[in-house]
Amino acid sequence: MSEASELLLVNLLIKEGVIKTEDFDMIMADRPVHETSIRSYIINKKLVTEQDILNVLSRDQNIPIADLTQYTPEPKLLNIVSVIHATSFSIFPLREENGELILGMVDVLDSNIYDDLRFCLSMPFSVELISLEEHERLVSRYYAEISKDDSSTGISFEEQINLDTTSKEEPSINDAPVVVLLNNILIQAINEHASDIHFEPFENEFKIRYRIDGVLYEMIPPPRHLALSVLSRIKVMARMNIAEKRVPQDGRISLKVNGKRIDLRVSTIPTVFGESAVLRILDRSHISLDLDKLGLTREMTKAIRTIINKPNGIFIATGPTGAGKTTTLYSCLREINTIDTKIITTEDPVEYDIAGITQVAINESIGLSFSLCLRSILRQDPDNIMVGEIRDLKTMNMAIQASLTGHLVLTTLHTNDAASAITRLIDMGVEPFLICSSLEAIIAQRLIRTLCQDCKEEFTPSESMLKLLSLTSKDIGSTIFYKAVGCKKCNGIGYKGRNGIYELLVIDAEVRDLIMKRATANMIRATAIKNGMTTLMDDGLKKIQTGQTSIEEVSLWISENPEQ
Repeated sequence: MSEASELLLVNLLIKEGVIKTEDFDMIMADRPVHETSIRSYIINKKLVTEQDILNVLSRDQNIPIADLTQYTPEPKLLNIVSVIHATSFSIFPLREENGELILGMVDVLDSNIYDDLRFCLSMPFSVELISLEEHERLVSRYYAEISKDDSSTGISFEEQINLDTTSKEEPSINDAPVVVLLNNILIQAINEHASDIHFEPFENEFKIRYRIDGVLYEMIPPPRHLALSVLSRIKVMARMNIAEKRVPQDGRISLKVNGKRIDLRVSTIPTVFGESAVLRILDRSHISLDLDKLGLTREMTKAIRTIINKPNGIFIATGPTGAGKTTTLYSCLREINTIDTKIITTEDPVEYDIAGITQVAINESIGLSFSLCLRSILRQDPDNIMVGEIRDLKTMNMAIQASLTGHLVLTTLHTNDAASAITRLIDMGVEPFLICSSLEAIIAQRLIRTLCQDCKEEFTPSESMLKLLSLTSKDIGSTIFYKAVGCKKCNGIGYKGRNGIYELLVIDAEVRDLIMKRATANMIRATAIKNGMTTLMDDGLKKIQTGQTSIEEVSLWISENPEQ
């Protein structure tokens, strides 16, 4: 229930003489902020009964009280009203009469719910009153049964979790409505290929957002008072300390959904209005660790295969956070992961388990840094090494020493383009002659959304749009451009999935001469382009011209990187 409708209910109860103002003020002085709804609180404190509330609402709103004796819902109605709708709006589908859906509703004073339901439901509806207790019982019983019976939405723990130790501290975290709601949030996110789920409590609302193809989308917000129960449930699943709400925590959840393993990386932080949690979804089945499926050109793929099959050297993937660098390096490792090759990685954290590769997770809290881990890895007789990220000079010097002693090193760096990675290394204090001796190539990349192939439409871009790409109508000739539209298959977004745009800088003799002279990034970039390097801009334009993406997607990246 919303805070506003709960206060309307209290005023109505006072007006009808069911409760007294002074009694209400006295018990509310001890109410934990945001931890429970006002309605639940005054019922638990025996200030009023559920039946009193139903009687008052029925008289005031002229709405009948639902008769739930010997009640069994029709299965098709449970498909019309999803568990997320049922929990978020505190409703339950009771029956269908003459083409009209009869809903049991708890919060009949909130006019916004009626507007939202008219938008969400595909048929007319009317409401009858049900109590909070009845709503929880109906959701617990019937939606939980659907989850058990429907293998397409089944979700189960990979590991058995003992919940007994927490039941006394948080009695609501294992209530079936909370469990069913959270399970369905996870299932929906996984089915829509979301990369992250954000649980964000605010003063008067509890937001849940999915990040899909790099963009955040908000789902229907559950009632604010469920925030504590949902977040506590997440922490239990992730084996985190639910009693500790003052410091950030990290955890991990292993699930099986539709028979496939899904790993969730959990992070919580304390905020003004409670803990906020972000779940990173690591779905191996949705990630293609294949060089041929990353969106690289044939020339780039061939060049990378040559580089990663060398016995030594350094290969760097660069770009901002979320650009797909780790996926690119994992794809390279998968390519060279053979029975006669020893590969060790050091990552923060390990995102995907790869069979046949030894993976080490960094733990700065106990002093296990990249540089320390890399020093120990060299004693493990590896052939190839992946260092999750170059963060300091010490780690980079260790990587260089590893490459000079006969190891291929793959790593990442945060720079805008390939040429800037070289000047970043020099700025860090790496000697130019060491860069020339060890560095083989740098790949810079970004992720852009791909157009939905079912609904994209041809269009003629305006001069202002072409100007964003530094083009004119004469430059494009007869090129066909496409724009995002939106359909059922892409949930009305117009985009479905993401692809990479890349530039590969191979360190040749000319580039090495410039490195030795401590040349600027612009000079290195100009020389590489002269020698045939495809820039990020060029690769983006090719993907626009082949109908893979839109002008808006590439121009958005250009506006963030004007030097391109």
